[in-house]
Amino acid sequence: MRRLLLALALCLGASSSTAEEVVLGLSSDTVSINTNFDGSEILIFGAVKRDAPFPADPQMHVIVTVSGPSEPAVVRRKEKKFGIWVNTDSVEIDSAPSFYAVSTSTMLGMSLSETEDVRHKISIPRAIRSVDAPDNITDSETFTDALIRIKTASEQYQLNEGTVSVDEQTLFRTSIDLPAALTEGDYETRIFLTRAGAVVAQYETSIYVRKVGMERWLFTLSREQSFLYGLMSLAIAIFAGWGASAIFGLLRR
Repeated sequence: MRRLLLALALCLGASSSTAEEVVLGLSSDTVSINTNFDGSEILIFGAVKRDAPFPADPQMHVIVTVSGPSEPAVVRRKEKKFGIWVNTDSVEIDSAPSFYAVSTSTMLGMSLSETEDVRHKISIPRAIRSVDAPDNITDSETFTDALIRIKTASEQYQLNEGTVSVDEQTLFRTSIDLPAALTEGDYETRIFLTRAGAVVAQYETSIYVRKVGMERWLFTLSREQSFLYGLMSLAIAIFAGWGASAIFGLLRR
């Protein structure tokens, strides 16, 4: 499946505490992963409901984040010793999103203050929770940077600045690419409206990524019948080895 549509509906009732409000509505709340899955594109669009006139500074910015299930991670540092690269130090990261994308209508630093970023955990570094570093490691931030660099290279982490189009300070739209290697689970989707670096309105929902067909059957078998799954994997390996040997034997004749 190449495209998943997330439709953002206009809110019919506005909160009395805010002058602007946005609500997400999903035309489909699932992404199905099968043997032919090679990624998907999320199209996000919507509108802002106002119950008051434009403020003196009408410049509104939109930030969209999509976050996959969080999981712990271990980052290791390699050093070359005697001509061989070996693991030396390691740091355990308590929780990091398996996938995280941030899309903005302008540069992230121009649309969001540091205080608001700390509060809402919007930027990629803020989405990664505490790092449990041993006492002998004084540069734990470099391990977090390494994780972000690795995830970015595989498109698991994305910062898409200036990709949210805003029309007439009311309508907005963007798209986010999901890579083929997705972790099954809930993907939290958030939208933030900001002015002068402060969040003035937000809304969140989630989509569910799940395996279907043969992928789902193998996943369930590996979790619930691990012994049977191991025997099946061994049998497949033996059969594949015998088949390859037979083919090479025929080719040599």
